[in-house]
Amino acid sequence: MSKKLIRFDWAMKKLLHHKANFDILEGLLSELLLFDVMIVDVLESESNKQDEYDKYNRVDILVKSQTGELMLIEVQNDSEVDYFQRMLYGVSKLVTEYIKEGETYGTIKKIYSINIVYFGLGQGKDYVYEYRGNFVGLHENDILLPTFSQKQEYKVEKISDIFPKYYLLKVNNFNKIAENTLDEWIHFLKNSEVKDHFRAKGLDKAKKKLRYEKLTDEDKKMYNRFQENRRIEIAVEYTARIEAKLEGKLEGKIEGKIEGKIEGKIEGKIEGKIEGKIERNIEVAKNLIALGLANDTIAQGTGLILEQIEKLRNEIKQ
Repeated sequence: MSKKLIRFDWAMKKLLHHKANFDILEGLLSELLLFDVMIVDVLESESNKQDEYDKYNRVDILVKSQTGELMLIEVQNDSEVDYFQRMLYGVSKLVTEYIKEGETYGTIKKIYSINIVYFGLGQGKDYVYEYRGNFVGLHENDILLPTFSQKQEYKVEKISDIFPKYYLLKVNNFNKIAENTLDEWIHFLKNSEVKDHFRAKGLDKAKKKLRYEKLTDEDKKMYNRFQENRRIEIAVEYTARIEAKLEGKLEGKIEGKIEGKIEGKIEGKIEGKIEGKIERNIEVAKNLIALGLANDTIAQGTGLILEQIEKLRNEIKQ
């Protein structure tokens, strides 16, 4: 029986900066990049400083590998339409931050940008994407290759080897049984659990070190608040989507019919709309109860009082 583990993004924020836990991140990077990664340091940069918004929505961690490569890992929960541009900005900042004044551009190290997103980004059915950029001729459709001296100097075979690689792990798209070791990592990222038969690098360390009961009392309180905030955000977003959809339909039916109606009929429609909204909130509350959310979380997401929610809960049980 596998045990529920704490979420990976919260672990990045609180636990994975410590050298004793580098082996967890090394496991994920090794499985994704298909070569063994050894982390020698966690770096601070302008791109991974946290502000008030970061507390619940995103977290970054920048590490330096044994071979001097920079690896920026970002977890993003909330949707951002300009996220691709942010990926580009983050890597660009690293390039400028980690080259010293007077050094040649050839000293810039390879940068890996690993982005773990829990929202729909772009259009695609897969759950792992790799950017493989090449310069392609517009007329001859040929691929621009590096010169012999460039190959010798920079130890590259393709021009794309000089540029960053981007990975997108679309966690919510993963809806199958893990078939390989990278799938095992995706399963953990989505479900915060490591099954007994998993063999991916680093997951054995995650299973031991990221258990909820190993947190300090203070960290447990912070983690519980983190989880509760996520539940509230999900409930509010879910409620807003349903209300917007239903109100749009209702307003569409009412529009154009108010003219010429007597005051009593107009008041009746307003009262009906209010009653309709209450009924919709009740339906939303029932759905959130089925999802296992707590009463106070449902109250914040629907506007219903706790007594109403508890009554609904009892009715569902009957």
